[in-house]
Amino acid sequence: MSESAAKTDAKGYWSATLRLTATLLFIWFACSYGAGIVFRDFLDQFSIGGAPLGFWFAQQGAIYFFVALVFYYCWAMKRLEKKYRVEAQ
Repeated sequence: MSESAAKTDAKGYWSATLRLTATLLFIWFACSYGAGIVFRDFLDQFSIGGAPLGFWFAQQGAIYFFVALVFYYCWAMKRLEKKYRVEAQ
């Protein structure tokens, strides 16, 4: 394999990493701010375990969603590292 083929596409990798991070931060913001504050009155029509859904999202749901996004981020970064031939350190 030639040296140029073995090199990683650092600019492409960095761009993909920033795009993934920005997307996940936007999703987290929309979930925590939107579901917990903006759409709280609408979500309060429904309940989970006796608590109104808007209150549940503001207190617990956004945290669970954030943890799920962290696991997704780890999985997606492994895929990006393979795609751009970057070794995890």
